[in-house]
Amino acid sequence: MKSLNDYKLIVIFVGFVAAMVFGGGNAKADFTFGEPTNLGPTVNSSTDDMQPTISADGLSLFFHSDRTGGSGNSDLWVTTRNRTDENWGEPVNLGPTVNSSQWEYSPSLSADGLSLFFASNRSGGSGGYDLWVTTRATTQDDWGNPVNLGPTVNSSYRDLIADTSAEGLSLFFMSDRPGGYGDRDLWVTTRPTKDDEWGTPVNLGPRINTPYSDRSVCISPDGSTLYFQSNRPDGVGGYDLWQAPIIPIVDFNGDGIVDSVDMCIMVDHWGEDYSLCDIGPMPWGDGIVDVQDLIVLSEHLFEDVNDPTVVAHWPLDEAEGDSAYDSAGLNDAFLIGGPLWQPTGGAVDGALEFDGIDDHVSTPFVLDPAVGAFSVIAWIKGGAPGHAILSQASGVNWLCMDSVDGYLMTELKNSGRSSVGPMLSQAIITDGQWHRIGFVWDGSYRRLYVDGAEVANDAAPLSDLESAEGGLYFGAGTTLTPGTYFSGLIDDVRIYNRAVKP
Repeated sequence: MKSLNDYKLIVIFVGFVAAMVFGGGNAKADFTFGEPTNLGPTVNSSTDDMQPTISADGLSLFFHSDRTGGSGNSDLWVTTRNRTDENWGEPVNLGPTVNSSQWEYSPSLSADGLSLFFASNRSGGSGGYDLWVTTRATTQDDWGNPVNLGPTVNSSYRDLIADTSAEGLSLFFMSDRPGGYGDRDLWVTTRPTKDDEWGTPVNLGPRINTPYSDRSVCISPDGSTLYFQSNRPDGVGGYDLWQAPIIPIVDFNGDGIVDSVDMCIMVDHWGEDYSLCDIGPMPWGDGIVDVQDLIVLSEHLFEDVNDPTVVAHWPLDEAEGDSAYDSAGLNDAFLIGGPLWQPTGGAVDGALEFDGIDDHVSTPFVLDPAVGAFSVIAWIKGGAPGHAILSQASGVNWLCMDSVDGYLMTELKNSGRSSVGPMLSQAIITDGQWHRIGFVWDGSYRRLYVDGAEVANDAAPLSDLESAEGGLYFGAGTTLTPGTYFSGLIDDVRIYNRAVKP
């Protein structure tokens, strides 16, 4: 028999947590957490009692436990109280409609109390542990038969320990599926409305996930903070609790300041499902650009901002010299062959002019395409069939033009025997006009963009991209072969560690 020192439910009493759990308000990070308090023998047992989720009114606490009296190995239970200043009552098993003879884990109660998400290895899933949901019409009704979230969300690996955002449009969870950064990563799936199906999960990226185990995710009611568990270094020891702010991207045109230009961009897309401007309510909008997004934008007007997801940004605005500086990091690049600075000739301020013979720019290593979601966006003017715009040493051409018609294409492809090969668009970009081009990889699909419009995408999801660890070249192919050197102007190259819409 396990001792009470194993896994027990605890509570932290402090104004911060009261505001977060019971008020659903904007708790401030400058509050100090208090000492944890054990919920006592009425709630806790001599076995494992874990992963609590509390109702918005603070009167119901759901958790999983492998105590006796259940339907299987681990069941979902609930303890209740009449007032928040009372002690919790004797836990009640949710019964055989919800629980099975297998393992039920990590419940997460929706803000309205009508949906309970959990993980289970019961039959009828995609394999391993899947995410399921049981619903009820009112908080006084019994829970209904659980429904599997389906193969779009679940994988053949372990998908568990989920938490839903307050408005019910984002579901965060832990998974050890491929495409992550470590042993276990945090992912999110979203939907436009509660009546829609959940979308393809997206990895939260290297700012959250590490080569270690990142798990047990929880989002604050106001959508401003993500809490999770990790055994990464710099903690107290073993698995620690961590928090990370969720920051809206409000600098729509990427000029470093939130101003009237960004406001005009939002107004231009008012009433549309336009993800760039759909920033409210937090964490990631509600599928329409409206007053909720305007409120978020107004909170940041006239701020100098840096997009935290920009891995590297070469404005190419220098007037002279042999270096192209990375304004977002430490990836300063070197000019080779003598490309010319054009301080007033760019699409966004200055640009670099390449001669198509031997001019190119070389950067240090920036990222491995196989690691996770990323995007690259640049302005170009000129070029000819067969020219490369951006490539990776020891890798392939990320953005280039096909050798016949000058169509935008990418040679980034998945690995293994089922490789689908390069992606070719039908967009000609060699007409001598400025074009903003982009490649976006969301972990499942490749997409090519020209001037904000999607011009190519995968018909079916891919499992990965080929790995490479070389630096990047602007204006030359990956092997620096004659005929691949770009002739024309390149400006404002940006790389993100997320999928973006240019």
